[in-house]
Amino acid sequence: MKAMIQNFASNESGAVTVDWVVLTAALVGLGLAVMAVVSSGVENLSTDIRNELANAQPNADPFVGNTDVTSGNDVALD
Repeated sequence: MKAMIQNFASNESGAVTVDWVVLTAALVGLGLAVMAVVSSGVENLSTDIRNELANAQPNADPFVGNTDVTSGNDVALD
């Protein structure tokens, strides 16, 4: 019986499992912290994109106001 207790006390196979559990918990915690920091910025950006798409004028001419590329201001490449 004494040998079994000594064997159990000196066995380190469970220590590796505990290390992995602690490392995994740390990674999950880090991921949650990153999500907490980034989520407000992503939410603001998605709101801006939604507003731009809602205010888009798909039937309007997208080329109105562009300059003519054949004007005299062009640089000739030799």
